[in-house]
Amino acid sequence: MKKKLILLSFVAIHTLFLITLKAQKITLSETAVISVLTMGPGNALNDSFGHSAFRIQDPNQHIDVVYNYGVYDFETPHFYLKFTKGKLLYQLDRTSFNLFYRHYLEQNRWIKEQALNLTTAEKQEIFNFLQNNYLPENRNYTYDFFFDNCATRIRDVLASTLKNKLVYNSQFESDSYTFRELIQKNVFWNSWGSFGMDIAIGAVVDRNAISWEYQFLPEYVFKALEKSTISGNQGTTNLVKNTSTLFKNSSNEKSVVFFTSPLFIIGFLSIMILGWTFKDYRNKARNRWLDASIFAFTGIIGVFLLLLWFATDHFATQHNYNLLWAVPLSLFCAVEVSKNNPKFWLKKYIMFQILMLLLLSIHWITGVQFFPLTLSPLLMALCIRYIYIFSFLNKKL
Repeated sequence: MKKKLILLSFVAIHTLFLITLKAQKITLSETAVISVLTMGPGNALNDSFGHSAFRIQDPNQHIDVVYNYGVYDFETPHFYLKFTKGKLLYQLDRTSFNLFYRHYLEQNRWIKEQALNLTTAEKQEIFNFLQNNYLPENRNYTYDFFFDNCATRIRDVLASTLKNKLVYNSQFESDSYTFRELIQKNVFWNSWGSFGMDIAIGAVVDRNAISWEYQFLPEYVFKALEKSTISGNQGTTNLVKNTSTLFKNSSNEKSVVFFTSPLFIIGFLSIMILGWTFKDYRNKARNRWLDASIFAFTGIIGVFLLLLWFATDHFATQHNYNLLWAVPLSLFCAVEVSKNNPKFWLKKYIMFQILMLLLLSIHWITGVQFFPLTLSPLLMALCIRYIYIFSFLNKKL
């Protein structure tokens, strides 16, 4: 009971403090410090890439708050529909540093702080920008995972307020990566999160990102700031005055159970398809329900990918050539392929699917789009099955 009262008191003080902060125009003192916080990855898929935020400290005015652009409201009407369509609004949040710190402490996620080497006027400029951006009419923005998120907002606020005084060193990362490679560095390749992302996002993310674009990930905002400089009356100095680790997390490596992993599940299904195909070959038969299931399964996935491409505002889901194996038309052909004596046009459609798999291979080899390695067994099984169906129908029709 005592702990509960202490917590309620703390929250009440925190709320009163934020109301006071909102109600007045504040001029920061010379002792104020503006820093960028970088948080490590968490266990959930959406936390796998870390987080970034601004911290404003002014001991003379008892200010220690965090501004972060990574908040959304679950109470938003039609939340899941808007999220799926890429129309969900994120917002700038402001909270006390103590509450913010406690949140990441409980999640066992490391916290690093980069104190920025700014003049009093520059600090005030950034603070005023954040204060204005926090107004109810300004705080919402349309989130984009690659181009407008919690990390890119840190980069853009600094660029907007410091202007040409800020100089980024584009050599903060020596290796060249595509957008897909950058996100896959943060997730284990044989996980459902990795597999799902590789299926859902298209060829648009398979181009090399430039150094400015790397900063959609918090770790690269951190690296970019470390190499950045700022010019002033005293000449050019490093943008980051000092870097410190506020919380070092304990080791918490994610474990993936192989028997529930994409490679095992997809590999098992592929072996079943190949086994049935071999059995059909020996018996000179065709398992019509297997073929109908394959058509329905790949067709449903294809319809979903087609909707992600054309019915949403997600940039990353465009030009998705997973549609070459998950053909939406297959869903409408599932009934026909289940018949003992299908119509003649089905044979032509099977040949079309074989050609689509060949085209997919060309896209993969030439680097147009990368496909998940865990999908390889299924692609091979589908190709062999389609060749068998075509051969079987060719003899029958």
